[in-house]
Amino acid sequence: MIALLVLGEGHVLTASETGYGKLTPLEDFPLHGRGGQGVIALQTTERNGATVAALQVQSSDELMLISSTGTLVRTPVADISVVGRNTQGVRLIRLGEAERLTGIERVAGLEVGEDAAQSGAEGTPGEAGGDDGADEISPT
Repeated sequence: MIALLVLGEGHVLTASETGYGKLTPLEDFPLHGRGGQGVIALQTTERNGATVAALQVQSSDELMLISSTGTLVRTPVADISVVGRNTQGVRLIRLGEAERLTGIERVAGLEVGEDAAQSGAEGTPGEAGGDDGADEISPT
């Protein structure tokens, strides 16, 4: 059983232990009250195996996929197909025979303004405030 708290808008990413997954619009999931039976978010077949993750994501986010042997793959959410709720999904990561997908983490996308601010904050040697190793000598 996997639970998910949904805030705002976006898609739900579901992934299986064999490396398959998909994006499903939030509108495809009905609202249930307490004691509801739940809904199928990803078909669990012999090809897919068990569901290992369900995350709410935005198209600007990226994902870090983690395998049982320590392989890490970073991929943009925008590259994953948006399909219906009760389907099997597409391949997210190619795994070896004995490997399994063990986890997925969302990496929030940077805003355009944030990216420029971060690259300018580091500075380069020789710029004002930079330390280029030279000592200033002032005349007395």
